[in-house]
Amino acid sequence: MSILSWDDFEDDSQKPAVTESKPTPVESQKAPSTQMVSDAQQSSSSVAAPESPGTYSVRSANPADSLARASESLNNLDVAPGLEELEMGAARVQVDDKAMINCRADLNQLVPFKYEWAWQKYLDGCANHWMPQEVNMNHDIALWKSETGLSEDERTIVMRSLGFFSTADSLVANNLVLAIYRHITNPECRQYLLRQAFEEAIHTHAYQYCIESLGMDEGEVFNMYREVPSVARKAAWGLKYTQSLSDPTFNTGTPENDQLLLRNLIAFYCVLEGIFFYCGFTQILSMGRRNKMNGVAEQFQYILRDESMHLNFGIDMINQIKIENPHLWTAEFQEEVIQMILEGTMLEIEYARDTMPRGVLGMNAAMMEEYLKFIANRRLAQLGLPEQFAGVNNPFQWMSEMMDLRKEKNFFETRVTDYQTGGALSW
Repeated sequence: MSILSWDDFEDDSQKPAVTESKPTPVESQKAPSTQMVSDAQQSSSSVAAPESPGTYSVRSANPADSLARASESLNNLDVAPGLEELEMGAARVQVDDKAMINCRADLNQLVPFKYEWAWQKYLDGCANHWMPQEVNMNHDIALWKSETGLSEDERTIVMRSLGFFSTADSLVANNLVLAIYRHITNPECRQYLLRQAFEEAIHTHAYQYCIESLGMDEGEVFNMYREVPSVARKAAWGLKYTQSLSDPTFNTGTPENDQLLLRNLIAFYCVLEGIFFYCGFTQILSMGRRNKMNGVAEQFQYILRDESMHLNFGIDMINQIKIENPHLWTAEFQEEVIQMILEGTMLEIEYARDTMPRGVLGMNAAMMEEYLKFIANRRLAQLGLPEQFAGVNNPFQWMSEMMDLRKEKNFFETRVTDYQTGGALSW
């Protein structure tokens, strides 16, 4: 079965001509031009005038009739389609009426803010806007095409990183749109979720832009999550936490379903974005520090900054839900969350060993394992849970600088990566 495009609907040249039924045969076209035509027929014929191929127009009846039908429909409009959707005459929303989940306050009333941190994160995200085409890829293209430009291990890292992330950001975006947004019942948090969903689209665009610029096999890269075990296992782990929530019949409101939502948030924010991204990003950014694949590294740096904001927002949202719903944060559930963090860490260590069978870019799998355990401890601490890996340190201190949104660069040596939109730019 072929997939229809918008052109299939618009291009009249590919359709058989449709003739209007007429009371007289075709020969009637030779009738004298003095034939009388009513006002209604004139209006109709003017609407149905011959069109050039590829154009589309509405062939309606007498405009007066259409206007009368529209007026009648508005006269019969029910201004209160349902109390759950729109409560006419209801009192204005007060701050205390707002809640993260299971809130009955009007979601269309953005202010007054209850969670100022959510609105501030939305503003920060807007001020950090960027687009993939802004990054010059010429250096990367020349290096990628050179037979001696990169080692096989370095090429594997670039391919695997683009393969995993091109899918991972789509999974995150789908989860935001199809699962999380519907169940978070706070308008300022929803405002940030809309911004995050757009950023995930930009990230997927960036990976596609890198893949296309380098002339990679797009089918191979975009299907790694089905074909490469270490990539597939990470994608499969994340997908299992969104299956229930993406069901249109799923609703929160019970302890069991509320915990399903909380479990989903932890899986996607703390593991998928908070652990699964770190090995690949460290590898690519280390490559950029060695003046290799600068364009890819620059885009990954922008993306990492976005993801850091996503992670911080998700942690705040999870902790706020815990505060408002302490009955969900049971000892058993906490043990389950610790296991989720440990599972994610083990999967990312497996990915590190797969992509770095030997030392490369000043790092190796053992160093990455310690780094990932250090990251796992941070995620646990951010959730108020005990650390699980004693004595681990951060072997890549420079990664903290990469994530610093206030970091400055010499304008004349490189592009400013603390990018802001014109209205928010401070000189």
